[in-house]
Amino acid sequence: MTSSSHASDRAFETIATLLFVVSAAVTIVWSRSMSAMPMMSMPGGWAMTMMWMRMPGETWLRGAASFLGMWSVMTVAMMLPSLVLMLARYRDGLRAAGEMSLGLLTAVAGAGYLAVWTAVGLAIYPAGMVLADMAMREPAISRAVPSITAVIVVIATALQFTGWKAQQVACCREASARVRILPTRAGTAWRHGVRLGVQCLRCCANLMAILLVLGVMDLRVMAVVTAAITLERHVVFRRHAPAGRHAACRRRPLPGK
Repeated sequence: MTSSSHASDRAFETIATLLFVVSAAVTIVWSRSMSAMPMMSMPGGWAMTMMWMRMPGETWLRGAASFLGMWSVMTVAMMLPSLVLMLARYRDGLRAAGEMSLGLLTAVAGAGYLAVWTAVGLAIYPAGMVLADMAMREPAISRAVPSITAVIVVIATALQFTGWKAQQVACCREASARVRILPTRAGTAWRHGVRLGVQCLRCCANLMAILLVLGVMDLRVMAVVTAAITLERHVVFRRHAPAGRHAACRRRPLPGK
């Protein structure tokens, strides 16, 4: 590896570290500011966070922008430890093909990945607002929330130990390892990043469901979910997917195909 390659890798690692530190710090500040705000006591013995309630005079657009900002920063902090591994493999593929624009294409692929999670946030906000409004208007719905939350957590936790989960983790790892480089252009990098994001979303769906129902900005829940997601990518997954499932991963089209 040349000195320029070493310098490029050091720059990549430095930028990734800075992004993680900044996003984690901002997430902590936002989380603490949210926890300091009063919560609304609801029928059923639970409390609703102000995240799902608009401030006086706040428009839907402003509320959505505020939520999306928090969600995006939180997503970077939670997903970056796993994304760095995926992007490092992508950079290795680019380097093997003789590509010189490692920084630009890596950034584009990373942006495509994060765009998927941003889209998820755009879908979550209106759904959360509607559910919060229903809970405030209908006491029966509010009383059912703790039970529904418990059921979701139990199901999501059980899924963590199934063959389906093993398949998703395997496909996620395979997607990050298989890189089609030709032609090397921004569009190919973007599609690769989006594909990684979609597969990661499928893989993390059960864990993100736990985060959503227990508290989107709860630091303790975020730490546990982040650790689980990271371990899935960096530690060997002991439970194997059913035979033939890996072939299904390989049959999916590659970016640019």
